[in-house]
This record gives sequence, C-alpha cells and structure tokens, in this order.
Amino acid sequence: MLDLDTIINAALAEDVGHGDLTTAAVVPPDALCRARLVAKEAGVVSGMGVFLRVFELLGSDFQWNSIRDGQHFQSGDTLAEGSGRTATLLTGERVALNFLQQLSGVATLTAAFLEAIEGTGCRICDTRKTTPLLRMLEKQAVRHGGGHNHRFGLFDAIMIKENHIVAAGGVAEAVDLARAAASHMTKVEVEVETLEEFEEALKAGPDCILLDNMSLEEMREAVSRLGSNRVVLEASGNMTLERVRLVAETGVHVISVGAVTHSAPAIDLSMLIEQA
Repeated sequence: MLDLDTIINAALAEDVGHGDLTTAAVVPPDALCRARLVAKEAGVVSGMGVFLRVFELLGSDFQWNSIRDGQHFQSGDTLAEGSGRTATLLTGERVALNFLQQLSGVATLTAAFLEAIEGTGCRICDTRKTTPLLRMLEKQAVRHGGGHNHRFGLFDAIMIKENHIVAAGGVAEAVDLARAAASHMTKVEVEVETLEEFEEALKAGPDCILLDNMSLEEMREAVSRLGSNRVVLEASGNMTLERVRLVAETGVHVISVGAVTHSAPAIDLSMLIEQA
C-alpha cells in the first residue's frame, strides 16, 4: 500500500514537473499573501489533511487554520485560511484542490446515501470500484461521510463472485473450498443472483451473502427465508439515491454502493488570495 507522501509527491511530479513556469515568471520569490478556501456548494469535507500536506511537502511556511474532515459545510463557508509565500501556494494549489474536491465529493455523496436510508438500521458501504492508487483516501472519505468500508482489497476477505462460482463448479462447492482455505479470522462472502442460489448459499454457511441485482420482491423474500440465521445480507447493484431507501426497507443489513467512489462529483471549491 502506498503511503500518503508517495501519492502526493507523484501528483506534484505530474503537475509541476521541472518547475512552475508561470509562477517563476510573474511572482517575486519573496512575495507573501493571505489565502482563503471558499465552498461554492454545500458538502462534507474530506481530504483536508492531504490538502495541508501538499504545501508541507513543497517546503512551505504557509500557516493554515481549517475545518476538520467529516464536518458539513454550506455554500459560501470558508473551509481554510492561511498566509505565507505566494509562490508556494500557487504551485501547490491545483494538486491540493484536486485531492480535496474529489475526496469531499466522495464524502458528500456518501452522506446523501446515509440520509436517504435514515432510520432503517441499514449500513451503506463502499466497494473496490475506486480510483487506482487512491483507494486508501477514497475509503477514508466514505467514513468521513458516515459510511462503512467493505474489504480493502483482495487480501483481507474472501468474496466469491459469479466467475469464481463458475470456476469452482457451483455455489456450495465454492463456499466449501473457501471455508477450507480460510483461517478462523477470515470472513467468507458469496454473491448470488437468484433465490435458488440464495438457498444453496445459505445451506453452505458463509458469513455473508451478497444479493446481486435482485428485485425488491426477491430481496424481501431472501430476508424472510433468512429467519434467525445470523448470515449478513448485503444488497448491491444499480443503487441510486432514488432507490436505496426501498432497498434498505427490505430488511437487508448492508447496501454496497460503487457510485460513492466511482461516480461522486467533485465539490466546487475556490482559492482566493490577496497580497499580505
């Protein structure tokens, strides 16, 4: 797993390259400014630590006061204020904002899904449908928005999907093989698409069953058939803000939403400066 500084330094190398030609040409190296980061729409902040770290890695003496990750804000709110060398601010501004806007978008969309299912007792969680190399940050943003994380990668849980089932020869066979290979600390989840597969999975005894692209009626029936069994039921597939409450009201325990990471719109933020 890449650490934060490695990710930021790679982003800076991509953007700055061998130097910020515009800033070097027009901004005196000793110029100072005051900066204010303003929200142009409401949301939930995530990535503020990344934003601040960008300027630290540029060797900045910029001093910031900011709100904390997970806080809600309104359009027109000031999210951060600071002062320091103008050149450093301008060189790091785009990279810092790219991280903050994207991650705040993830947190904001997650919070919207949580609001949509409020009172149902169901959880919203993410998936592995994340931006390559930014999974750590995007999954953290989901938590900032009030959601929960699914497995981080292929290495921290067993999740048997459709192609695994085909390769293993069936639902029961795949669960049996997974149980034999797993340690007592490793969860086993299996994906099913029909109620027939659900029955087969339930008898095989996984920890979790994922109901993939099932209708509301099928999900309600699966919940009914679960009875007192302690298997966790997760619903997934084409989850939208308009549909998610109906899914939660079927009685499933968890809803996984790929959209919170792969389709979250970036939050519109603006950096305003004035000469110090």
